Amino acid sequence: QVQLVESGGGLVQPGGSLRLSCAVSGVTFSRSIVRWYRQAPEKEREWVAAISGPPLKTTYADSVKVRFTISRDNVNNSVYLQMNNLKPEATAVYYCNAVVLGSGMHYWGKGTLVTVSS
Repeated sequence: QVQLVESGGGLVQPGGSLRLSCAVSGVTFSRSIVRWYRQAPEKEREWVAAISGPPLKTTYADSVKVRFTISRDNVNNSVYLQMNNLKPEATAVYYCNAVVLGSGMHYWGKGTLVTVSS
């Protein structure tokens, strides 16, 4: 059974930082591209960042470049999203998504809520 479990969300003040985690099980993790998405209230879900590997490759939405960093741990089957200098517009539910290369199957976690507010 495939499971993606996000954690690390919470309330943070503008300018603060959070580190989200996504624990992946039930798939060949090293052959998976893992992406973070977010969905703000009353808005559509949007892609935030992606990581593949090996070989390691990362990509980011323009809105989060420089401030967000995605990384992966192929030993612990986890992906992380380090979010720095957070802005109120980053308030959203953040979802982890995994696609195993060649399978065409997308798997989703249930999300973790990030609230940026003073």
